[in-house]
Amino acid sequence: MTRAGTKFGPTWRLGAGRSLSLDRPRIIGILNVTPDSFADGGKHAELPEALAGAEEMVAAGADMLDIGGESTRPGAQRVAVDEQIRRVLPVIKAIRGAGITVPISIDTTLDEVAARAIDAGADAINDVSAGIESEGMFRLAASRRVGLILMHRRVPPPLDRFSDQYAVAPKFGDVTKEVARYLGERARLAMAAGVLRESIVLDPGLGFGKSVDQNVELISGNFTLLDLGFPILSALSRKSFVGRISLERDSDPSERLPGTLSFSVSHMYAGARLFRVHDVKEHRELLDKEWPNALKISGGC
Repeated sequence: MTRAGTKFGPTWRLGAGRSLSLDRPRIIGILNVTPDSFADGGKHAELPEALAGAEEMVAAGADMLDIGGESTRPGAQRVAVDEQIRRVLPVIKAIRGAGITVPISIDTTLDEVAARAIDAGADAINDVSAGIESEGMFRLAASRRVGLILMHRRVPPPLDRFSDQYAVAPKFGDVTKEVARYLGERARLAMAAGVLRESIVLDPGLGFGKSVDQNVELISGNFTLLDLGFPILSALSRKSFVGRISLERDSDPSERLPGTLSFSVSHMYAGARLFRVHDVKEHRELLDKEWPNALKISGGC
């Protein structure tokens, strides 16, 4: 770490006294237990497939698994508490029962779902609403001493649209500064509720309410976000802006791996240290290969 103000701890503190070292890029494998996620909806909807997917990602080098029971793609409909719990709890329990020990984050905006997931073995909460949707989310994260990911978004999924489908770009004065201001405030509120600073990770919300160009600005401006003093999560895997730039046309998520890898490397060079991805093996190999050069350029932050 050499950039002034760009300081965060050497580890991300998680639940049950665990932590994840940030001395190299960390890969978080996406395990969506949903029928309608944009890139892999239905792939892991049943328990045997979900457990096999978890085992495959860990074998490929995942440092962590992110499990969600509600799609956050643009236009997705909300999923009730009971249904989210029905989807995610058996998977978390099966993963722990199979002896898989990597950390698990629960992808939810509802504190009731998060609490049950933590009881089942989750170590962190990935809240794409940054605590907006559940009054008790920050208190839960504080009392259970788990990791907490806070993300920026403009609107909830039913009101959102894919980044390459805006007729007029969403209004931001300076997208990086506005996202940084918002995430800084959410982090301050989380800490006021008792969440430890070293437990917090920030996610700029690539693809959530931003145009193609605005997503690119956020990646290139990542050092502004790092100046808040928290690790940054890169979550751009297979998203529409990646396809629009890398393929220069409408594309299916399955076509976007090369572009995703390129943008993930760019984000790492700009200081991101955690990567939430669908393609674990490919990211593990490429990010590890590029890491020595990225470390020199980013100054170790």
